[in-house]
Amino acid sequence: MTPRGFEKAFGYTFRDRELLQTALTHRSYSSPHNERFEFIGDAVLNAVIARRLFEQFPTLPEGDLSRLRANLVRQDSLHQQALALSLGDYLLLGEGEQKSGGHRRPSILADALEALLGAVWLDAGFDAASEVILRLYQSMLAQLAPGQEIKDAKTRLQEYLQGRRLALPQYALTNTEGEAHAQHFTVTCTIEALRIRSEGSGSTRRAAEQVAAEQALEEVANS
Repeated sequence: MTPRGFEKAFGYTFRDRELLQTALTHRSYSSPHNERFEFIGDAVLNAVIARRLFEQFPTLPEGDLSRLRANLVRQDSLHQQALALSLGDYLLLGEGEQKSGGHRRPSILADALEALLGAVWLDAGFDAASEVILRLYQSMLAQLAPGQEIKDAKTRLQEYLQGRRLALPQYALTNTEGEAHAQHFTVTCTIEALRIRSEGSGSTRRAAEQVAAEQALEEVANS
């Protein structure tokens, strides 16, 4: 798949194509690679999320704000965002990483997403990076409540439907690819009452279901 396809899902078009190429390049593939961009992206992500939480919860003390931010920027949250973008399909990996399923490894995907955010900052500045981050995190930020852990997508979707007395979503495994040690699963999420059918993929069936649920939530929000 071409980087241009990723830009459409990511919601940002790079002016400097080399920045995008570097952000998508793992150290196992070649140099320059994305580790320095990851350093920048981590800082930008933390700053943007910190400010958003500061504004969203004006009376919340520092400790609670820090815990909310830590939940949002942890590897698992970044991994889920990367899966929803199919980021792994666009990464440049060395032969060893490719064979071992590196394009689905949570640490590689999370780091690559941070690198991309750093690349946006280098390409167009802080405001552009902030717009991308807040768009990616829109659903998670909307669900936040002080003192509560961030709920995963399946839980949020279930609670949304239960609150409206609608039937729970149905998840179905539609495809499995790869060797036993590096399988890739595709799952559909169907909500009959809302006529929604979303799809997700991941390195485990559970991860695929989470991505499908996140996509369903986005469809609900846009309907």
